Amino acid sequence: MNDIEKGKKTAIIAYITIIGTVIAIFMNQDENKSEFASFHIRQALGVFLTWGILGYFVGNIDNWTMSIALLIFIFVLWFYGFLGCSKNEKRTVPLVGEFYQKFFKNL
Repeated sequence: MNDIEKGKKTAIIAYITIIGTVIAIFMNQDENKSEFASFHIRQALGVFLTWGILGYFVGNIDNWTMSIALLIFIFVLWFYGFLGCSKNEKRTVPLVGEFYQKFFKNL
């Protein structure tokens, strides 16, 4: 079984809420480690943390236009990552994907 087949289920779970990402991190430990799953766990974790951090600041501004723009931005990042995962591709999300790969390199 190749790495993509081994890690696809874990990678998909990573994109299902932040709790799914935490579960995927534990599923992708030691002997079950898949580089494909690790790649997508880093992407999903980055998207969810970006949403939380930016959401905190945008929420304090209390501007509907900025809130909707943030939600669209996060959805596009999430959808792009999930689509790549479902197509068995390791492509980073736009703008910030390379940063996620470097910042979370230990996952």
